[in-house]
Amino acid sequence: MAAVRLLCPRSALRLRLTCSQQSRVCVVRGHRLGPFDDEQYQKTSVSIMQKEAPAGTVIYSYSPRGFNINGNTVFGPCAVLPPAILQWNVGSHSDISVESLSLFYLLEPQIEVLVLGTGARTERLHAGVLEELKKRGIAVEVQDTPNACATFNFLSSERRLAAAALIPPPAGSR
Repeated sequence: MAAVRLLCPRSALRLRLTCSQQSRVCVVRGHRLGPFDDEQYQKTSVSIMQKEAPAGTVIYSYSPRGFNINGNTVFGPCAVLPPAILQWNVGSHSDISVESLSLFYLLEPQIEVLVLGTGARTERLHAGVLEELKKRGIAVEVQDTPNACATFNFLSSERRLAAAALIPPPAGSR
């Protein structure tokens, strides 16, 4: 039986139909990475060519599909760290946990500020998550993604030790 995968460009939903399931539609979360999304799934390598970018990291644009950061296109949620950009495996703001943010408090030198972009609007996070980052000496700014991008760019231009965790806003939210 042949399976058909449809990608809806205006939404983050993927639908999978088989010939025997035409009356049923299985909805899959939009930004979760799976083995079929990347041929090198779970193999991440980071190469640092220089210790510090000359002009800092700049988020040029965002869309429902991802971000343009320093001329690099990143699909889906991402973690912007000084000096790396990584995909961040969360589906929505409700997936943000102490574990999903552990990358940010393991960095050396420690970041001062973490800017969290939660999509189209500012979402409330679990208090335990914010408390854990506060205990580790990291200030957290939770904002909608457009404002989080602007805040991160401002902090980066001031040469602050800032990082960003960004979830793309859904289509039609601008």
